Amino acid sequence: MKNFKMILFSVAFLAAGLTVSSCGNSGSNADKQGKEYTSEYVCPMHCEGSGSDKPGKCPVCGMDYKKNKDHKGHDH
Repeated sequence: MKNFKMILFSVAFLAAGLTVSSCGNSGSNADKQGKEYTSEYVCPMHCEGSGSDKPGKCPVCGMDYKKNKDHKGHDH
């Protein structure tokens, strides 16, 4: 019974470690390459396929586009 508890603890610890490490990349810049991040106007939820050079609404979630403070214009 002692070995079973040790194995169970080890599996739980490993699962928790994998969960934490997989969530660590959510803020990386590699994810911020699409037009939902680089357009002049972007959806606050950064829905895939959203983004525009004009104000409007996100076609995915319907939220109003916001001016992208990180937009660099046409010189990028």
